[in-house]
Amino acid sequence: MSSTDAPTREVARRIFAAEFNDATHTFKESDDERAPAYQLLPTGGKANRVFFVGTLTEKEDIGEDNEYWRGRIVGPSGTFFVYAGQYQPEAASALRELEPPAYVAVVGKPRTYETDDGSVNVSVRPESITVVDAATRDRWVVEAADRTVERVAAFDDDGNEYARMAEDRYDFDPEQYREVAVSALQSMDEGEGSADAESDEQAEPTP
Repeated sequence: MSSTDAPTREVARRIFAAEFNDATHTFKESDDERAPAYQLLPTGGKANRVFFVGTLTEKEDIGEDNEYWRGRIVGPSGTFFVYAGQYQPEAASALRELEPPAYVAVVGKPRTYETDDGSVNVSVRPESITVVDAATRDRWVVEAADRTVERVAAFDDDGNEYARMAEDRYDFDPEQYREVAVSALQSMDEGEGSADAESDEQAEPTP
């Protein structure tokens, strides 16, 4: 197999919690059983992997026979929930050892879970969880804001198939995520307090 034929790893998308938690639709672009699954973003994009930075505020081992860790990670627009067990040993070990509160960077795959009432919860199956500093968190906020604004700006472009899918699947105005990006940038000057307050309104998804 030549280097050009080798499979490439999906880019980890920078995305804020507000948009991530709204992205409840997943799809594949092939009937191949091994084809990657993508999360459809309301701003008109797709994500097989995500990258985010926030404050780990809570962790809990919710496993019965084996360790199964749930972590709550707060960012400037809401909360990400991560779940790691025996198939994510590095991430599970990180959650076991970490003591909240701590700034962490997470790379992982989106997962969805449909509840008994028909609603869909979104969480992350982490590949890695790394302790970082506040400067790294701030750089991520700037990057995520840039990527979000770019997706919103391209939403009405001809040929933007993911935007058209988002229009069909969701009832969200993409401009609201531009406002999320602006608010996130402003929050860097205000500290994490507002993020913690907002996160109290987030319901915990069922694993």
